[in-house]
Amino acid sequence: MTVQQALAPRQPDAKLGTIIKLAVMAVGGQGGGVLTNWIEAVARAQGYACQATSVAGVAQRTGATIYYIEMAPMGARAPVFSLAPAAGDVDILIAAEMMEAGRAIMRGFVTPDRTTLIASTHRALAVSEKMAPGDGIASSEEVRAAAELAADRLVLFDMDDMAAANGSVISSSLFGALAGSGALPFPRAAFEDAIRASGKGVEASLRAFGAAYERAQNGAAEPAGAGEKPVRAVTNTPHGPQRLLEKWEALASRARALPGPVPAMALHGLRKVVGFQDVEYGAEYMDRLEGIAALDDAAQGHELSLEAAKYIANAMAYDDVIRVADLKTRAARFARIRAEMGAGDRPVALTEFMHPRAEEIAGLLPAGIGARIEASPKWMARLDRWFNRGRRVRTHRPGSFLMLYVLGGLRGYRRRTLRHRHEQAHLDRWLTAVRQAVARDYVLGVELLRCRRLIKGYSDTHARGLSKFDRVMQGAEMLRGREDAAQWVARLREAALQDEKGEALEGALQTVRSFV
Repeated sequence: MTVQQALAPRQPDAKLGTIIKLAVMAVGGQGGGVLTNWIEAVARAQGYACQATSVAGVAQRTGATIYYIEMAPMGARAPVFSLAPAAGDVDILIAAEMMEAGRAIMRGFVTPDRTTLIASTHRALAVSEKMAPGDGIASSEEVRAAAELAADRLVLFDMDDMAAANGSVISSSLFGALAGSGALPFPRAAFEDAIRASGKGVEASLRAFGAAYERAQNGAAEPAGAGEKPVRAVTNTPHGPQRLLEKWEALASRARALPGPVPAMALHGLRKVVGFQDVEYGAEYMDRLEGIAALDDAAQGHELSLEAAKYIANAMAYDDVIRVADLKTRAARFARIRAEMGAGDRPVALTEFMHPRAEEIAGLLPAGIGARIEASPKWMARLDRWFNRGRRVRTHRPGSFLMLYVLGGLRGYRRRTLRHRHEQAHLDRWLTAVRQAVARDYVLGVELLRCRRLIKGYSDTHARGLSKFDRVMQGAEMLRGREDAAQWVARLREAALQDEKGEALEGALQTVRSFV
Protein backbone atom coordinates (compact mmCIF):
# COMPACT_ATOMS: atom_id res chain seq x y z
CA MET A 1 0.00 0.00 0.00
CA THR A 2 1.42 3.42 -0.92
CA VAL A 3 1.51 6.36 1.47
CA GLN A 4 -1.07 8.19 -0.64
CA GLN A 5 -3.42 5.21 -0.51
CA ALA A 6 -2.85 4.78 3.21
CA LEU A 7 -3.85 8.39 3.81
CA ALA A 8 -7.06 8.22 1.78
CA PRO A 9 -10.16 8.91 3.94
CA ARG A 10 -12.01 5.78 5.02
CA GLN A 11 -14.70 4.69 7.40
CA PRO A 12 -13.63 4.08 11.03
CA ASP A 13 -12.73 0.48 11.77
CA ALA A 14 -15.25 -1.67 13.61
CA LYS A 15 -12.82 -2.08 16.47
CA LEU A 16 -13.17 1.64 17.21
CA GLY A 17 -16.56 0.84 18.69
CA THR A 18 -14.77 -0.78 21.60
CA ILE A 19 -11.63 0.42 23.37
CA ILE A 20 -9.38 2.77 21.37
CA LYS A 21 -5.73 2.69 22.45
CA LEU A 22 -3.57 5.71 21.68
CA ALA A 23 0.05 6.46 22.63
CA VAL A 24 1.92 9.76 22.35
CA MET A 25 5.73 9.80 22.41
CA ALA A 26 7.28 13.22 22.99
CA VAL A 27 10.35 14.77 24.57
CA GLY A 28 10.35 17.70 26.97
CA GLY A 29 9.10 20.99 25.56
CA GLN A 30 6.97 19.47 22.80
CA GLY A 31 3.68 19.76 24.62
CA GLY A 32 2.91 16.06 25.01
CA GLY A 33 0.95 16.78 28.17
CA VAL A 34 -1.11 19.49 26.48
CA LEU A 35 -1.84 17.19 23.54
CA THR A 36 -2.95 14.44 25.91
CA ASN A 37 -5.27 16.83 27.75
CA TRP A 38 -6.86 17.89 24.46
CA ILE A 39 -7.43 14.28 23.40
CA GLU A 40 -9.02 13.51 26.77
CA ALA A 41 -11.27 16.54 26.48
CA VAL A 42 -12.46 15.55 23.01
CA ALA A 43 -13.21 11.98 24.04
CA ARG A 44 -15.18 12.94 27.15
CA ALA A 45 -17.11 15.64 25.29
CA GLN A 46 -18.16 12.99 22.76
CA GLY A 47 -19.51 10.69 25.46
CA TYR A 48 -16.51 8.40 25.83
CA ALA A 49 -14.99 7.12 29.03
CA CYS A 50 -11.31 8.00 28.97
CA GLN A 51 -8.15 7.36 30.99
CA ALA A 52 -4.70 8.87 30.46
CA THR A 53 -1.42 7.88 32.06
CA SER A 54 2.22 8.80 31.45
CA VAL A 55 5.54 7.03 31.84
CA ALA A 56 8.06 9.79 32.32
CA GLY A 57 11.55 9.70 30.88
CA VAL A 58 14.16 12.37 31.56
CA ALA A 59 12.76 15.27 29.57
CA GLN A 60 15.25 17.06 27.29
CA ARG A 61 18.02 14.71 28.47
CA THR A 62 18.17 10.97 27.92
CA GLY A 63 14.61 9.93 27.13
CA ALA A 64 11.04 10.80 26.32
CA THR A 65 7.67 10.57 28.01
CA ILE A 66 5.11 8.06 26.78
CA TYR A 67 1.56 9.34 27.27
CA TYR A 68 -1.01 6.56 27.01
CA ILE A 69 -4.73 7.05 26.49
CA GLU A 70 -7.53 4.51 26.37
CA MET A 71 -11.12 5.45 25.56
CA ALA A 72 -14.40 3.65 24.91
CA PRO A 73 -18.07 4.63 24.42
CA MET A 74 -19.97 4.93 27.69
CA GLY A 75 -22.21 1.92 28.23
CA ALA A 76 -24.02 0.02 30.94
CA ARG A 77 -20.72 -1.32 32.24
CA ALA A 78 -17.66 0.78 32.89
CA PRO A 79 -14.68 -0.33 30.75
CA VAL A 80 -11.48 -1.57 32.38
CA PHE A 81 -8.48 0.33 31.04
CA SER A 82 -4.79 -0.56 30.99
CA LEU A 83 -2.15 1.74 32.47
CA ALA A 84 0.53 1.32 29.78
CA PRO A 85 0.77 0.39 26.11
CA ALA A 86 1.65 -3.16 25.06
CA ALA A 87 3.48 -4.31 21.95
CA GLY A 88 1.06 -5.12 19.14
CA ASP A 89 -1.86 -3.51 20.96
CA VAL A 90 -1.86 0.19 19.95
CA ASP A 91 -4.41 1.66 17.52
CA ILE A 92 -2.89 5.14 17.13
CA LEU A 93 0.74 6.15 17.73
CA ILE A 94 1.67 9.83 17.69
CA ALA A 95 5.41 10.64 17.58
CA ALA A 96 6.50 14.24 18.05
CA GLU A 97 9.83 13.62 16.30
CA MET A 98 11.18 11.17 13.72
CA MET A 99 13.38 9.12 16.03
CA GLU A 100 10.51 8.75 18.50
CA ALA A 101 8.62 7.09 15.66
CA GLY A 102 11.58 4.76 15.21
CA ARG A 103 11.64 3.99 18.92
CA ALA A 104 7.93 3.16 18.82
CA ILE A 105 8.47 0.79 15.91
CA MET A 106 11.36 -0.92 17.69
CA ARG A 107 9.20 -1.43 20.80
CA GLY A 108 6.46 -3.07 18.75
CA PHE A 109 3.86 -0.34 19.29
CA VAL A 110 3.37 0.06 15.52
CA THR A 111 1.88 -2.94 13.70
CA PRO A 112 0.65 -3.28 10.09
CA ASP A 113 -2.66 -4.84 11.03
CA ARG A 114 -4.01 -1.97 13.15
CA THR A 115 -1.78 1.04 13.91
CA THR A 116 -2.17 4.51 12.44
CA LEU A 117 1.23 6.20 12.80
CA ILE A 118 1.25 10.00 12.94
CA ALA A 119 4.77 11.48 13.11
CA SER A 120 6.60 14.72 12.46
CA THR A 121 9.55 14.34 10.11
CA HIS A 122 11.72 16.99 11.77
CA ARG A 123 14.68 16.00 13.95
CA ALA A 124 15.46 16.85 17.59
CA LEU A 125 18.80 15.17 18.22
CA ALA A 126 18.93 12.65 21.06
CA VAL A 127 21.66 12.88 23.68
CA SER A 128 23.21 9.68 22.31
CA GLU A 129 23.51 11.35 18.89
CA LYS A 130 25.14 14.46 20.37
CA MET A 131 27.55 12.46 22.52
CA ALA A 132 28.99 10.43 19.64
CA PRO A 133 32.60 11.55 18.98
CA GLY A 134 31.94 11.42 15.23
CA ASP A 135 28.76 11.86 13.23
CA GLY A 136 26.23 10.11 15.45
CA ILE A 137 23.09 11.39 13.73
CA ALA A 138 20.72 8.53 12.96
CA SER A 139 19.18 8.20 9.50
CA SER A 140 15.63 9.56 9.21
CA GLU A 141 15.21 7.76 5.89
CA GLU A 142 15.72 4.38 7.55
CA VAL A 143 12.94 5.22 10.01
CA ARG A 144 10.69 6.35 7.15
CA ALA A 145 11.25 3.08 5.30
CA ALA A 146 10.51 1.09 8.46
CA ALA A 147 7.37 3.12 9.11
CA GLU A 148 6.01 2.44 5.64
CA LEU A 149 6.32 -1.27 6.33
CA ALA A 150 5.26 -1.29 9.98
CA ALA A 151 2.16 0.92 9.99
CA ASP A 152 -1.34 0.26 8.76
CA ARG A 153 -1.81 3.96 7.94
CA LEU A 154 0.83 6.67 7.84
CA VAL A 155 0.74 10.45 8.28
CA LEU A 156 4.23 11.96 7.89
CA PHE A 157 5.23 15.61 7.41
CA ASP A 158 7.13 18.34 9.23
CA MET A 159 4.61 19.32 11.89
CA ASP A 160 7.14 21.33 13.88
CA ASP A 161 7.80 23.66 10.94
CA MET A 162 4.08 23.93 10.23
CA ALA A 163 3.36 24.91 13.83
CA ALA A 164 6.14 27.51 13.85
CA ALA A 165 4.86 29.00 10.59
CA ASN A 166 1.51 29.54 12.30
CA GLY A 167 2.95 30.96 15.51
CA SER A 168 2.21 27.88 17.60
CA VAL A 169 3.92 24.76 18.94
CA ILE A 170 4.01 21.22 17.63
CA SER A 171 1.26 19.89 19.91
CA SER A 172 -1.26 21.92 17.89
CA SER A 173 -0.19 20.49 14.54
CA LEU A 174 -0.02 16.95 15.95
CA PHE A 175 -3.59 17.40 17.18
CA GLY A 176 -4.63 18.62 13.73
CA ALA A 177 -2.95 15.67 12.03
CA LEU A 178 -4.76 13.31 14.41
CA ALA A 179 -8.13 14.91 13.60
CA GLY A 180 -7.42 14.98 9.87
CA SER A 181 -6.32 11.35 9.77
CA GLY A 182 -9.81 10.15 10.65
CA ALA A 183 -8.32 7.70 13.14
CA LEU A 184 -10.74 8.89 15.85
CA PRO A 185 -14.54 8.85 15.22
CA PHE A 186 -15.02 12.51 16.22
CA PRO A 187 -15.90 15.57 14.09
CA ARG A 188 -13.42 18.40 13.49
CA ALA A 189 -15.50 20.81 15.55
CA ALA A 190 -15.00 18.66 18.67
CA PHE A 191 -11.23 18.93 18.36
CA GLU A 192 -11.41 22.70 17.85
CA ASP A 193 -13.70 23.06 20.89
CA ALA A 194 -11.07 21.31 23.01
CA ILE A 195 -8.47 23.88 21.94
CA ARG A 196 -10.82 26.77 22.66
CA ALA A 197 -11.63 25.36 26.10
CA SER A 198 -7.94 25.40 27.05
CA GLY A 199 -7.96 29.21 26.84
CA LYS A 200 -4.23 29.59 26.02
CA GLY A 201 -2.86 30.66 22.65
CA VAL A 202 -6.14 29.67 21.10
CA GLU A 203 -5.91 31.53 17.78
CA ALA A 204 -2.38 30.39 16.95
CA SER A 205 -3.19 26.84 18.02
CA LEU A 206 -6.27 26.78 15.79
CA ARG A 207 -4.24 28.03 12.81
CA ALA A 208 -1.64 25.28 13.26
CA PHE A 209 -4.40 22.73 13.87
CA GLY A 210 -6.22 23.73 10.70
CA ALA A 211 -3.10 23.60 8.52
CA ALA A 212 -2.19 20.12 9.80
CA TYR A 213 -5.80 18.93 9.48
CA GLU A 214 -5.93 19.91 5.81
CA ARG A 215 -2.51 18.36 5.14
CA ALA A 216 -3.59 15.04 6.70
CA GLN A 217 -6.93 15.15 4.86
CA ASN A 218 -5.53 15.70 1.36
CA GLY A 219 -3.15 12.75 1.70
CA ALA A 220 -0.13 14.50 0.13
CA ALA A 221 2.94 12.65 1.33
CA GLU A 222 6.00 14.73 2.06
CA PRO A 223 8.87 13.59 -0.19
CA ALA A 224 11.92 11.98 1.38
CA GLY A 225 14.43 14.53 2.61
CA ALA A 226 11.91 17.38 2.60
CA GLY A 227 12.31 17.90 6.33
CA GLU A 228 16.02 18.60 6.02
CA LYS A 229 16.96 22.24 6.42
CA PRO A 230 19.22 23.68 3.69
CA VAL A 231 22.76 24.66 4.63
CA ARG A 232 23.03 28.43 4.75
CA ALA A 233 25.81 30.02 2.76
CA VAL A 234 28.26 32.28 4.59
CA THR A 235 27.43 35.82 3.46
CA ASN A 236 28.78 38.01 6.29
CA THR A 237 30.98 40.88 5.07
CA PRO A 238 33.94 41.95 7.23
CA HIS A 239 33.57 45.35 8.83
CA GLY A 240 35.78 47.49 11.04
CA PRO A 241 38.52 50.16 10.87
CA GLN A 242 39.97 50.79 7.40
CA ARG A 243 43.50 49.73 8.39
CA LEU A 244 42.21 46.34 9.58
CA LEU A 245 40.05 45.90 6.47
CA GLU A 246 43.13 46.49 4.33
CA LYS A 247 45.01 43.80 6.26
CA TRP A 248 42.05 41.47 5.88
CA GLU A 249 41.92 42.04 2.13
CA ALA A 250 45.63 41.29 1.85
CA LEU A 251 45.09 37.97 3.66
CA ALA A 252 42.03 37.19 1.53
CA SER A 253 44.10 37.83 -1.61
CA ARG A 254 46.65 35.28 -0.39
CA ALA A 255 43.84 32.77 0.17
CA ARG A 256 42.38 33.41 -3.29
CA ALA A 257 45.82 32.86 -4.84
CA LEU A 258 45.95 29.25 -3.66
CA PRO A 259 45.57 26.65 -6.44
CA GLY A 260 42.57 24.66 -7.62
CA PRO A 261 39.52 24.39 -5.32
CA VAL A 262 41.46 25.44 -2.19
CA PRO A 263 40.54 29.19 -2.06
CA ALA A 264 36.89 28.64 -1.05
CA MET A 265 37.86 26.48 1.94
CA ALA A 266 40.79 28.74 2.80
CA LEU A 267 38.54 31.81 2.95
CA HIS A 268 36.18 29.98 5.32
CA GLY A 269 39.14 29.00 7.51
CA LEU A 270 40.61 32.50 7.43
CA ARG A 271 37.29 34.04 8.43
CA LYS A 272 37.04 31.62 11.35
CA VAL A 273 40.56 32.26 12.61
CA VAL A 274 40.34 36.06 12.33
CA GLY A 275 36.96 36.00 14.09
CA PHE A 276 38.53 33.91 16.85
CA GLN A 277 41.45 36.27 17.45
CA ASP A 278 42.59 39.00 15.01
CA VAL A 279 44.10 39.62 11.56
CA GLU A 280 47.62 38.94 12.83
CA TYR A 281 46.46 35.49 13.88
CA GLY A 282 44.95 35.16 10.41
CA ALA A 283 48.41 35.83 8.95
CA GLU A 284 49.76 32.92 11.02
CA TYR A 285 47.01 30.74 9.56
CA MET A 286 47.97 31.68 6.01
CA ASP A 287 51.66 31.07 6.73
CA ARG A 288 50.91 27.55 7.98
CA LEU A 289 48.49 26.80 5.15
CA GLU A 290 50.85 28.04 2.44
CA GLY A 291 53.62 25.93 3.93
CA ILE A 292 51.52 22.79 3.53
CA ALA A 293 50.22 23.87 0.10
CA ALA A 294 53.82 24.10 -1.13
CA LEU A 295 54.07 20.32 -0.61
CA ASP A 296 50.85 19.57 -2.50
CA ASP A 297 50.42 17.66 -5.75
CA ALA A 298 47.98 18.92 -8.38
CA ALA A 299 47.64 15.37 -9.70
CA GLN A 300 46.03 14.46 -6.35
CA GLY A 301 43.38 17.16 -6.73
CA HIS A 302 44.99 19.40 -4.06
CA GLU A 303 43.47 17.15 -1.41
CA LEU A 304 46.28 17.91 1.04
CA SER A 305 45.69 21.68 0.85
CA LEU A 306 41.92 21.32 1.15
CA GLU A 307 42.20 19.26 4.33
CA ALA A 308 44.86 21.60 5.70
CA ALA A 309 42.68 24.67 5.08
CA LYS A 310 39.88 23.10 7.11
CA TYR A 311 41.70 21.46 9.98
CA ILE A 312 44.40 24.06 10.60
CA ALA A 313 41.61 26.61 11.08
CA ASN A 314 39.80 24.28 13.50
CA ALA A 315 43.01 23.74 15.44
CA MET A 316 43.79 27.45 15.71
CA ALA A 317 40.23 28.40 16.74
CA TYR A 318 40.21 26.17 19.82
CA ASP A 319 37.58 26.34 22.55
CA ASP A 320 39.06 27.96 25.65
CA VAL A 321 37.32 29.75 28.53
CA ILE A 322 37.58 33.07 26.69
CA ARG A 323 35.92 31.75 23.52
CA VAL A 324 33.15 29.95 25.40
CA ALA A 325 32.34 33.08 27.39
CA ASP A 326 32.39 35.19 24.23
CA LEU A 327 30.00 32.86 22.37
CA LYS A 328 27.60 32.69 25.31
CA THR A 329 27.25 36.48 25.54
CA ARG A 330 26.83 37.41 21.89
CA ALA A 331 23.65 39.27 20.99
CA ALA A 332 23.03 36.93 18.03
CA ARG A 333 22.87 33.94 20.41
CA PHE A 334 20.28 35.61 22.65
CA ALA A 335 18.24 36.58 19.58
CA ARG A 336 18.36 33.00 18.28
CA ILE A 337 17.26 31.56 21.63
CA ARG A 338 14.38 34.04 21.89
CA ALA A 339 13.28 33.14 18.36
CA GLU A 340 13.47 29.40 19.04
CA MET A 341 11.44 29.80 22.23
CA GLY A 342 8.90 32.04 20.52
CA ALA A 343 9.36 34.52 23.37
CA GLY A 344 8.36 37.67 21.52
CA ASP A 345 8.49 40.54 24.02
CA ARG A 346 8.30 38.27 27.05
CA PRO A 347 11.32 37.93 29.38
CA VAL A 348 13.46 34.79 29.02
CA ALA A 349 15.45 33.16 31.86
CA LEU A 350 18.66 31.56 30.58
CA THR A 351 20.85 29.24 32.67
CA GLU A 352 24.32 28.11 31.56
CA PHE A 353 25.60 24.85 33.05
CA MET A 354 29.36 25.14 33.56
CA HIS A 355 31.87 22.73 35.06
CA PRO A 356 35.39 24.26 34.97
CA ARG A 357 38.32 21.94 35.73
CA ALA A 358 41.62 22.90 37.30
CA GLU A 359 43.23 22.64 33.84
CA GLU A 360 40.92 25.36 32.45
CA ILE A 361 41.77 27.71 35.32
CA ALA A 362 45.51 27.10 35.02
CA GLY A 363 45.30 27.48 31.25
CA LEU A 364 43.73 30.92 31.67
CA LEU A 365 46.72 32.20 33.67
CA PRO A 366 49.85 33.83 32.15
CA ALA A 367 51.98 31.07 30.62
CA GLY A 368 54.84 31.25 33.14
CA ILE A 369 52.66 31.29 36.25
CA GLY A 370 50.25 28.74 34.80
CA ALA A 371 53.08 26.33 33.97
CA ARG A 372 54.42 26.44 37.53
CA ILE A 373 50.95 25.83 38.97
CA GLU A 374 50.27 23.04 36.47
CA ALA A 375 53.52 21.35 37.53
CA SER A 376 52.46 21.43 41.19
CA PRO A 377 50.07 18.64 42.22
CA LYS A 378 49.28 20.56 45.40
CA TRP A 379 48.20 23.70 43.54
CA MET A 380 46.23 21.75 40.94
CA ALA A 381 44.38 19.96 43.75
CA ARG A 382 43.53 23.36 45.29
CA LEU A 383 42.24 24.72 41.99
CA ASP A 384 40.20 21.57 41.49
CA ARG A 385 38.71 21.92 44.97
CA TRP A 386 37.90 25.61 44.46
CA PHE A 387 36.49 25.50 40.92
CA ASN A 388 35.63 21.94 39.83
CA ARG A 389 31.96 21.87 40.74
CA GLY A 390 28.76 22.19 38.76
CA ARG A 391 27.76 25.83 38.39
CA ARG A 392 24.57 27.36 37.10
CA VAL A 393 25.28 30.77 35.64
CA ARG A 394 22.06 32.67 34.94
CA THR A 395 23.07 34.98 32.11
CA HIS A 396 19.72 36.78 32.05
CA ARG A 397 20.90 38.45 35.27
CA PRO A 398 23.24 41.46 34.96
CA GLY A 399 25.90 40.16 37.36
CA SER A 400 26.31 36.75 35.72
CA PHE A 401 26.18 38.21 32.23
CA LEU A 402 28.81 40.83 33.09
CA MET A 403 31.16 38.15 34.47
CA LEU A 404 31.04 36.15 31.23
CA TYR A 405 31.15 39.30 29.11
CA VAL A 406 34.39 40.40 30.77
CA LEU A 407 35.89 36.93 30.29
CA GLY A 408 34.86 36.94 26.65
CA GLY A 409 36.55 40.30 26.18
CA LEU A 410 40.02 38.94 27.09
CA ARG A 411 40.80 38.09 23.48
CA GLY A 412 43.82 40.40 23.39
CA TYR A 413 45.27 38.65 26.45
CA ARG A 414 44.78 35.12 25.03
CA ARG A 415 48.22 34.90 23.39
CA ARG A 416 49.90 35.20 26.79
CA THR A 417 47.99 32.32 28.39
CA LEU A 418 49.31 28.86 29.18
CA ARG A 419 46.50 27.30 27.11
CA HIS A 420 47.61 29.21 24.02
CA ARG A 421 51.19 28.05 24.52
CA HIS A 422 50.01 24.43 24.75
CA GLU A 423 47.79 24.72 21.67
CA GLN A 424 50.52 26.27 19.54
CA ALA A 425 53.08 23.64 20.54
CA HIS A 426 50.64 20.82 19.83
CA LEU A 427 49.70 22.35 16.47
CA ASP A 428 53.33 22.66 15.41
CA ARG A 429 54.10 19.04 16.35
CA TRP A 430 51.11 17.86 14.33
CA LEU A 431 52.06 19.83 11.22
CA THR A 432 55.66 18.65 11.51
CA ALA A 433 54.43 15.06 11.48
CA VAL A 434 52.26 15.85 8.43
CA ARG A 435 55.18 17.36 6.51
CA GLN A 436 57.40 14.40 7.30
CA ALA A 437 54.68 11.98 6.19
CA VAL A 438 54.00 13.79 2.90
CA ALA A 439 57.67 13.49 1.96
CA ARG A 440 57.24 9.69 1.92
CA ASP A 441 53.51 9.09 1.45
CA TYR A 442 51.08 11.75 0.20
CA VAL A 443 47.94 9.86 1.27
CA LEU A 444 49.33 9.32 4.77
CA GLY A 445 49.83 13.07 5.13
CA VAL A 446 46.19 13.65 4.17
CA GLU A 447 45.01 11.07 6.71
CA LEU A 448 47.08 12.68 9.47
CA LEU A 449 45.44 16.03 8.71
CA ARG A 450 42.00 14.43 8.98
CA CYS A 451 42.86 13.05 12.41
CA ARG A 452 42.39 16.57 13.78
CA ARG A 453 38.62 16.03 13.71
CA LEU A 454 39.08 13.93 16.86
CA ILE A 455 39.71 17.12 18.89
CA LYS A 456 36.71 19.31 19.63
CA GLY A 457 34.83 20.99 22.45
CA TYR A 458 36.29 22.05 25.76
CA SER A 459 36.86 20.75 29.28
CA ASP A 460 36.37 16.96 29.57
CA THR A 461 35.25 16.63 25.94
CA HIS A 462 38.44 18.29 24.72
CA ALA A 463 40.61 16.18 27.03
CA ARG A 464 39.08 12.94 25.73
CA GLY A 465 39.46 13.99 22.11
CA LEU A 466 43.06 15.12 22.65
CA SER A 467 43.92 11.79 24.26
CA LYS A 468 42.47 9.87 21.31
CA PHE A 469 44.29 12.10 18.82
CA ASP A 470 47.63 11.55 20.53
CA ARG A 471 47.09 7.78 20.61
CA VAL A 472 46.26 7.71 16.89
CA MET A 473 49.41 9.73 16.16
CA GLN A 474 51.42 7.23 18.21
CA GLY A 475 49.87 4.46 16.13
CA ALA A 476 50.84 6.34 12.96
CA GLU A 477 54.43 6.49 14.21
CA MET A 478 54.44 2.71 14.69
CA LEU A 479 53.18 2.29 11.11
CA ARG A 480 55.90 4.47 9.58
CA GLY A 481 57.35 2.98 6.40
CA ARG A 482 54.52 0.54 5.68
CA GLU A 483 52.73 0.74 2.33
CA ASP A 484 49.36 0.43 4.07
CA ALA A 485 50.12 3.06 6.74
CA ALA A 486 47.50 5.51 5.42
CA GLN A 487 44.77 2.87 5.43
CA TRP A 488 45.59 1.86 8.99
CA VAL A 489 45.64 5.46 10.22
CA ALA A 490 42.16 5.91 8.71
CA ARG A 491 41.01 2.77 10.52
CA LEU A 492 42.44 4.01 13.80
CA ARG A 493 40.67 7.34 13.39
CA GLU A 494 37.34 5.72 12.63
CA ALA A 495 37.79 3.41 15.63
CA ALA A 496 38.42 6.45 17.83
CA LEU A 497 35.12 7.94 16.66
CA GLN A 498 33.08 4.87 17.55
CA ASP A 499 32.79 5.34 21.31
CA GLU A 500 33.41 7.92 23.98
CA LYS A 501 35.82 5.86 26.10
CA GLY A 502 38.08 4.84 23.23
CA GLU A 503 37.66 1.09 23.69
CA ALA A 504 37.41 0.46 19.93
CA LEU A 505 40.57 2.53 19.40
CA GLU A 506 42.47 0.51 21.97
CA GLY A 507 41.42 -2.69 20.21
CA ALA A 508 42.63 -1.31 16.87
CA LEU A 509 45.94 -0.26 18.42
CA GLN A 510 46.39 -3.73 19.84
CA THR A 511 45.97 -5.09 16.34
CA VAL A 512 48.62 -2.69 15.03
CA ARG A 513 51.02 -3.68 17.79
CA SER A 514 50.51 -7.34 16.92
CA PHE A 515 52.01 -6.98 13.43
CA VAL A 516 54.42 -4.05 13.77
